[in-house]
Amino acid sequence: MKELKAVLGFENGEFVTGRGFGAEGSCGGELVFTTQMSGYMEALTDPSYAGQILMFTYPLIGNYGVDFHNFQSPKVNAMGCVVHELCKRPTANTPLGQFFEENGLLGIEGIDTRQLTIKTRVDGTLRSALVVGDDNGEYAVDLAKKLKPISEIDLLSSVSCKEPYHIPGKGKKIAVIDLGIKKNIAISLLRRGADLYIFPYNSKPSDIEACDPDAIFITNGPGDPELATDAIKCAKYFIGKKPVFGICMGNQVLGLAFGAKTYKMKFGHRGSNQPVRRSEGKIFITTQNHGFAVDQATLPDDCELYFENVNDGTLEGFCVPDLDVYCVQFHPEAFGGPRDTEAPIFDMMYGRIK
Repeated sequence: MKELKAVLGFENGEFVTGRGFGAEGSCGGELVFTTQMSGYMEALTDPSYAGQILMFTYPLIGNYGVDFHNFQSPKVNAMGCVVHELCKRPTANTPLGQFFEENGLLGIEGIDTRQLTIKTRVDGTLRSALVVGDDNGEYAVDLAKKLKPISEIDLLSSVSCKEPYHIPGKGKKIAVIDLGIKKNIAISLLRRGADLYIFPYNSKPSDIEACDPDAIFITNGPGDPELATDAIKCAKYFIGKKPVFGICMGNQVLGLAFGAKTYKMKFGHRGSNQPVRRSEGKIFITTQNHGFAVDQATLPDDCELYFENVNDGTLEGFCVPDLDVYCVQFHPEAFGGPRDTEAPIFDMMYGRIK
């Protein structure tokens, strides 16, 4: 792997230089950080990172190479990758740098990622541009300043399926609105026998009704949930008619369907060590990836608190038992913590379907 110059520029006029890996070129998006210590390929291939440059706080990334088995989608969705140190000789599999080079992906190493994380926590998420093959900081800053805010970018069309498809199972029929589904969400539902009908992000209620589902499931996805207008319309239509469940952006879409407001967080929650408290008091360690949240104060009275974030008190899930609506902001299918949420959440959701 040849040595490349690289620079990361920010909309506030600042920049940092490092060593590039992967392909030469440039990319832009919000710079976000994740605190997870493993599962870097799961993160890079998560469709929810579309439109963002992903920075890892853990100092060494790539030590077990490219783990194709755990890809959450067919490709890397993060616009670029920022690490402190890239492992050049992993214990197994293709080196991450080689994979980036072969697939035209952009990365930068040699960055003080923890200092940059502290800066992000203080200043908030910044529009950023990564340039590999050059270290012209002014050029990178100029690219960053020209980027649109993430709330003005249609990201759902780039990660959702183009046509409906069927993953057969012998159990209950679930219509999945794909806003950028992670592979493990489908696996968790299939593990319980679900018969899955996957629909694009812009599907109409009539499209979904055609398969006569027993329940509706709204997935994770990238960007501002207010742009998921078709999914919000579907949620409004099916609430009260069918059980409706949501994960991550699905939680936000359901909040909007009930008339609540969402807001952009200062730097979001991303990582596999996020503590949440369930309404009766039990605490779980969860995996999360979101930069928007539902404003709990704007939910109607019949929406009950399901989970809240232990660190900052933000809403991590709500439910309306009388309408069979249950949703969580975190990712139970990822179960990165010592008290896994996969079984409690998916067993509950599947068990609510008549």
